[in-house]
Amino acid sequence: MPPLKVAIMTGAGQGIGKGCAIEMAKAGYKVSLMSPSNRSRDLAEDLGGIGRSGSVLNTGDLQALVEETMATYGRIDAVVSNMGHGGGVPEAIKTVGFDPHYDGPLLELSDELWHESLDMYVLNVVKLARLVTPIMIDQGGGSFVNISSMNAVEPRAPYPMSMLRGALHSFAKLFGDRYARYNINMNNLMPGFCENVNLSEFARTSIPAQRPASFSEIGQTCVFLVSDGARYINGQSVLSDGGMNRAVR
Repeated sequence: MPPLKVAIMTGAGQGIGKGCAIEMAKAGYKVSLMSPSNRSRDLAEDLGGIGRSGSVLNTGDLQALVEETMATYGRIDAVVSNMGHGGGVPEAIKTVGFDPHYDGPLLELSDELWHESLDMYVLNVVKLARLVTPIMIDQGGGSFVNISSMNAVEPRAPYPMSMLRGALHSFAKLFGDRYARYNINMNNLMPGFCENVNLSEFARTSIPAQRPASFSEIGQTCVFLVSDGARYINGQSVLSDGGMNRAVR
């Protein structure tokens, strides 16, 4: 019998998070899911794992997620942190991709929104790392994957808060530098437009693949990033955008 593998996953109730949870379960992981709604509970039941309702903005909820996972399975091999776009996405463009002529708010965004988005995109990952890293050190290793966005590389007006993902990527690099010696890695997965977006024609034709990603495709990349085959990849940001971003790095 293969050894037990356990993954904590946040934002797993729907969309990309759900797709990643399904693929992780297919790969043999016992999943421990959390999302603000009861959808993660229902999904966890379908996948043979455990689920709870909670917010990544609440340190107590993150602590409870880790404690329940350890009480149930006794180990944590992977942490997948999935964060949405938060309150910085105008309602008009949530389901149509993006308009190249859309300027969007920037200086009008409130300080409260900036701070909430920092908590959502960056500090929840830091908090989970504080809780789980000692566990991974004791058991001999583990992996973190942060679901980020292609907009971290090429900032776009409709998604201004994605600039904070750049801070997340810097944290992943610093984390990798510090904890690779313990066989622990942290990487960022940057999806492009996915199947839940009703793309505008401009957005669709801007993608060389001429289509959005399926949740399964993003999930399978997530599975690779927590696998032994990716153990030597650390502090990196991996695009899965169909070739949409044009920056050469």
